[in-house]
Amino acid sequence: MKAFVYREYGTSEVLQLEDVAVPEPGDEQVLVRVIAASVNPYDWHHLTGKPYLVRLMAGFRRPKEPTMLGADMAGRVESVGSAVTRWRPGDEVFGMRSGAFGEYVVCGQDRLARKPANVTFEQAAAVPMAGLTALQSLRDKGKVKAGQQVLIIGASGGVGTLAVQLAKAFGAHVTAVCSTRNVETVRGLGADRVIDYTGEDFVHSGHRYDLILDGPGNRSIRDRRRVLARNGILVMYSGPKKNRWVGPLLSTLRVSLASSFGTQKMTGMMTSNSKADLDLLGQLMAQGKVTPWIERTHPLVELPRAIDYVGTGHARGKVVITIG
Repeated sequence: MKAFVYREYGTSEVLQLEDVAVPEPGDEQVLVRVIAASVNPYDWHHLTGKPYLVRLMAGFRRPKEPTMLGADMAGRVESVGSAVTRWRPGDEVFGMRSGAFGEYVVCGQDRLARKPANVTFEQAAAVPMAGLTALQSLRDKGKVKAGQQVLIIGASGGVGTLAVQLAKAFGAHVTAVCSTRNVETVRGLGADRVIDYTGEDFVHSGHRYDLILDGPGNRSIRDRRRVLARNGILVMYSGPKKNRWVGPLLSTLRVSLASSFGTQKMTGMMTSNSKADLDLLGQLMAQGKVTPWIERTHPLVELPRAIDYVGTGHARGKVVITIG
């Protein structure tokens, strides 16, 4: 099969499209023919080996085998192991698994969700990592409730665009922050109010929010406290990538430390791969309550170009790779 492989850290130039063996599923595993996969900042971090914290898991001097990128994917079940009971060949599925930027991938049977019939493979592939991050940030860390005032900073990104829709599905009143070129798109996703940060500073808006989701993390803790309700919660799911050692984790540590003082809670986020949550995201897509915004699609051969774009930090919505 065709798949992108990398054997050293670096720019997209170290990626090579090669013929590799089709993986064999174990007894409780499923072989999926990948039809679409999406690019995440996660892939850029692992490709470059930055921040260096990534190398504690991926390999210090060079990446550990198997050296295939990609996590989010959607496709059709090709074959199943002898102990698999949930899936049959031909089933349309989506989920997260390392090595998604190839024609086939092997997954545990409990790592997949059924793709809704009214959702494209490209849309389904755009959801897993960003959707799980948005859902778990809102529901588990943020304790979102109907009627709450929710502020989403970075609302035009992969997580932000899904968070806007999920917060509305939970019954919240959503204020979204983005740049001028994204205002109408974000409003179309269901945001009740959109702040164009190029012309208005949400810190001086006079509003306070029960829950703030922050991806960019480029405002001071004092600024964020200023717009957070007295007993409000701020959840950071990413942050600035400038620190070469720990990257966004530095901002997460700072807000967590600040949370030790006062009644406002400020916390970081670690996404969990949950089949139950993937199933829920599938149901919400089927109901039309969540529709991923795909800014660009690229064929597999253009993966280096797509990763370069996501690595700039200016991608809007999701960038999807078509494979099958």
